[in-house]
Amino acid sequence: MALIKSVRGFTPQIGEDCYLAENATIVGDVIMGSQCSVWFNAVVRGDVNWIHIGDRVNIQDGSVLHTLYQKSTITIGNDVSIGHNVTIHGADIEDFALIGMGSTLLDGVVVGKGAIVAAGALVLKGTQIGPGEIWGGVPAKFIKKVDPEQNKELNLKIAHGYLMYAGWFKEEENGNATSTDVR
Repeated sequence: MALIKSVRGFTPQIGEDCYLAENATIVGDVIMGSQCSVWFNAVVRGDVNWIHIGDRVNIQDGSVLHTLYQKSTITIGNDVSIGHNVTIHGADIEDFALIGMGSTLLDGVVVGKGAIVAAGALVLKGTQIGPGEIWGGVPAKFIKKVDPEQNKELNLKIAHGYLMYAGWFKEEENGNATSTDVR
């Protein structure tokens, strides 16, 4: 069972049908929507300020979400994928965005609807990433704009894939193991 911890009078609120890995940690002033998943060793730390997460968001293995005391918060829209080992510190991420593995988003960053932050990117404080834009590099810079509908389709495919993966683990936990092989 995940570590769900109250702090400063705030207890995380977890939506319906979420999957929380056994060693995921969710602390404090966190509101999470429905059908989300928080994977192995991920930390959602709402101890110093609030974190609001929409529906069907996946926060993959080793990611850390945190804020700045009395200054920054995190808002994540619906159908967002947060890749493995991502650090988000006080950023806003709109619907259908994809945050690539190992990237870092600093305070005041805004990631627009359907945007993509490439793997390993460092998005500096206050950066505004527009809808449907791809940013990458250290520090992250604009790479190109992509068709918003094409991008939404790609990002939804990834987000919905994580609904399926979470289902596999929920089946195991409920004693309904299946041997579906999708390789």
